[in-house]
Amino acid sequence: LDVDYHHGNGTQEIFYRRGDIQVLNLHGDPMVEYPFFLGHADERGEGEGEGFNANYPMPFGTDWDGWSASLEDACGKLTAYAPDVVIVSLGVDTFEKDPISQFKLKSVDYPKIGHRIARLGLPTLFVMEGGYAVEEIGINAVGVLTGFEDR
Repeated sequence: LDVDYHHGNGTQEIFYRRGDIQVLNLHGDPMVEYPFFLGHADERGEGEGEGFNANYPMPFGTDWDGWSASLEDACGKLTAYAPDVVIVSLGVDTFEKDPISQFKLKSVDYPKIGHRIARLGLPTLFVMEGGYAVEEIGINAVGVLTGFEDR
């Protein structure tokens, strides 16, 4: 589950043809945001990996309401897939004050992300990725982890 503002193009490429790993990306629309060549909604995997990849490209200005709807859909796919473990590529560059993001998530939204992921009830590993609004990186990353711990 990749929640970084930028699409996880490397992760998608590695697992695109595999049917034993599900890859879900919530990110800025690649029609207007890096990486421009991958991350489109119609990229669903190939061969054995068909249906194991899902992209949720979102437009500039996406706020909690729009973003959380994509998270909810992705979590539904995770529940249906029933993995042994969830690896979260945690980017907090979705923050409204992040200098390279066009999303509008607020610090109060990050604990909700952690809480929703915790509701999956699965062993979870968080891997820190992007975040460039230096003063708020720690606040928002801790917010996700606090929300996860509060379940």
